[in-house]
Amino acid sequence: MKTTKVGLIGCGNISGQYFQWFQSQPNVKIDACADLDFSRANARAGEFGVRPLTVDQLLNDPEIEIVLNLTIPKAHVEVNMAALSAGKHVYCEKPFALDLQAGIDAIQFANKAGLRVGCAPDTFMGAGLQTCRKLVDDGVIGVPIAAACNYAHHGPDPFRPVFDYAFVYQKGGGPMLDMGPYYVTALINFIGPIHRVSGAARASFPERIVGAGEKKGTRIPVEVPTYYAAVFEFASGAIATACLSFDLWGHNLPKLEIYGSEGTLSVPDPNWFEGPVRLLRPGAKEWTDIPLIHSRKTLRGIGVSDMAEAIVENRPHRASGQLALHALEAMLAVEKAVGTGTYCVLKTTCERPDPLPET
Repeated sequence: MKTTKVGLIGCGNISGQYFQWFQSQPNVKIDACADLDFSRANARAGEFGVRPLTVDQLLNDPEIEIVLNLTIPKAHVEVNMAALSAGKHVYCEKPFALDLQAGIDAIQFANKAGLRVGCAPDTFMGAGLQTCRKLVDDGVIGVPIAAACNYAHHGPDPFRPVFDYAFVYQKGGGPMLDMGPYYVTALINFIGPIHRVSGAARASFPERIVGAGEKKGTRIPVEVPTYYAAVFEFASGAIATACLSFDLWGHNLPKLEIYGSEGTLSVPDPNWFEGPVRLLRPGAKEWTDIPLIHSRKTLRGIGVSDMAEAIVENRPHRASGQLALHALEAMLAVEKAVGTGTYCVLKTTCERPDPLPET
């Protein structure tokens, strides 16, 4: 079995999950890490036994085949293009880009160079959402006709004291681009490509105040909408509604439900890999708990493992750049529709990613 060497750029909070995942992967190995703050790269390298490098050293290392881009959102495009220009495949954290054309340019550049582009989230590859995907594909709920998804709380400030989350309220953040990728990607995985989008949005508070940690009391200006009510209309005819908010103190809304002609499917939180799957069939008074089809625990990074395997096997990888680009356009289209007061028809499309084998 070939072991593909990965270079990780961006040694922040989320990188720990990726490092942990790759410790159990025989086909992929994080060989080196880099960060603009070399001390952070050095610390991660010492923790997980990899080489600390500068960004330029990592990009120019001939042994590294895939660059894992875990930088902050506004740096995603720059690092993606630098990696592709260096002849590396690239896998990026979400969101794929902050504007549609930048994402299109990256895909086109990669295609011409014969390189792969992948992008988070890969949570749709976890046991929870893969179980739901099988139920949908097997026709257990009939034809999907609608869906509802909800991510709503009062923002990250009360419960992430060690996280510098100012960027969450800047361009590239907000509940749509920060959390929306999990929900929109999951919807595409279940239902297919999106045709058009409409919605409403607002920034409910002009600033946010850090609620815990060393920066408690710091005021952060809000530059993006913090409440979205979106409608996604799919090429299949199905309609999904989405509430994505950093403004609510609590709610009783479902994380994600798929409504079919023959039943309703309660889907686990798309932000995670596992969780309860429940099914309500016509005439039933109670929900049925469905056992997960995969027992293996999954962490962030399975998308990179799948991409590395797909390169060797010469097949499409699941957390693809085209999937991420279509999800990005759908999310950006919500704000465009809000600004124009009209529907926004999408220009991109994608195939549903293949389900994982049950084994």
